[in-house]
Amino acid sequence: MSKSLKRVKRALEEAGLAIEVVEMAEGTKTAAAAAQAAGCEIDQIAKSIIFRDEATGAAVLFVTAGGNQVDAAKASALAGAPLGKADAALIRAQTGFAIGGVSPVGHLNPIRAWYDPRLLEFDVVYAAAGTPNHIFAAAPEDLRVLAGADTADFTG
Repeated sequence: MSKSLKRVKRALEEAGLAIEVVEMAEGTKTAAAAAQAAGCEIDQIAKSIIFRDEATGAAVLFVTAGGNQVDAAKASALAGAPLGKADAALIRAQTGFAIGGVSPVGHLNPIRAWYDPRLLEFDVVYAAAGTPNHIFAAAPEDLRVLAGADTADFTG
């Protein structure tokens, strides 16, 4: 089992959530692939989108519904600084995850995070579990709290 997957499982267990992490043979690198694998609507996929805070150089996280796109202007306003593209090295250093498997939980380092209110419209949402082939289902509010994210409008 990968270190990334172990970290996500540990974060879920430490939060007292009895959540099963599932391996998907067909892969879950994109929201569409994850939705197909999970048998759910695309907006039930909680995508972890990482940007670089241009003022501090730190990574920031936006957890959004699979069918939504992060609006750069709204996201920058929430972050209080211009946001740029986070490269693979920053994402790995901040979160401990590789692109395609970034989970909203179990990060190596604390991260500022925001949560798409669209996700709260569902009974269950699905998120990456630290690898491109693993996901877990969670109650949307449980996921928001565990991610340490504030609910805000940042999609366009």
